[in-house]
Amino acid sequence: WGESFVRALDLLLACRGRVVVTGMGKSGIIGKKIAATLASTGTPALFLHAAEGTHGDLGMLSRRDVVVALSNSGETEELVKILPMVKRLQAPLICLTGKPGSTLAKYSDVVIDVSVPEEAGPLDVVPTSSTTAALAMGDALAVALMERRGFKAEDFALLHPGGALGRRLLLKVEDAMHVGEAIPRVRPLTPMKEAILEMTSKKLGMTTVCEADGRLAGIITDGDLRRLLQRMPEGAFALTAGEVMTKNPKTIGREALAAKAVQVMEEYAITALAVVNRAQQVEGILHLHDLLKLGVV
Repeated sequence: WGESFVRALDLLLACRGRVVVTGMGKSGIIGKKIAATLASTGTPALFLHAAEGTHGDLGMLSRRDVVVALSNSGETEELVKILPMVKRLQAPLICLTGKPGSTLAKYSDVVIDVSVPEEAGPLDVVPTSSTTAALAMGDALAVALMERRGFKAEDFALLHPGGALGRRLLLKVEDAMHVGEAIPRVRPLTPMKEAILEMTSKKLGMTTVCEADGRLAGIITDGDLRRLLQRMPEGAFALTAGEVMTKNPKTIGREALAAKAVQVMEEYAITALAVVNRAQQVEGILHLHDLLKLGVV
């Protein structure tokens, strides 16, 4: 495959139109999947049904396109009929076939041999091994194109905004955090009784402890409160928030991906993060429950 694969890859990379994948029967079904994979990984592609191509659908084809044709035999009648038009348009033609000496191969600029010794099953006639080989080759081309183009996970997410992966790769902390009056805040000298009221009213299971200028001094969580009451049940309310808080808590910036926040929460077994700016001033609170509702986790 080496030289043929590289030549096919070069043609696909140089394409200024779309990659038009065509085939019939089982090969057509594989072609649809290959076209979908190319389109979802940054290569504009569509599927042209070979039979419909002879009844007007060839109008979707232009000389800027690259055609990828699939046929194990290389002699599929409907496919052979559209080859003269493809060549008249001077659109480069790549074929995936099990017969390198076939009519399809002779018309093609690049021939990729996807032949198999035999089909799976007792009759050796049902397209099984051959379609699997063609599918694997199509996926290999798509992956190689991704690498050559520097296609990133963020690019994939942009093309899949409705999926779980899209949410994980596109949703930022600022899109899910609690802001303004919803942020639980107390000062270091705030009595613990008032701090507990703040935690209860904001319903996030924690409160930030901030200096007068908004800088984060620490946080108090439900867990901190339980441990405090176990340690000194009688004197807990005599303390201030500054005496109880956890200093130097884990924080995150508003521009970070929500998926990164989940990673931090999982690593440190916490359920909320203070969102701070470069001056360490609190801008929001991100809670694990909100990320669960948004499908990031």
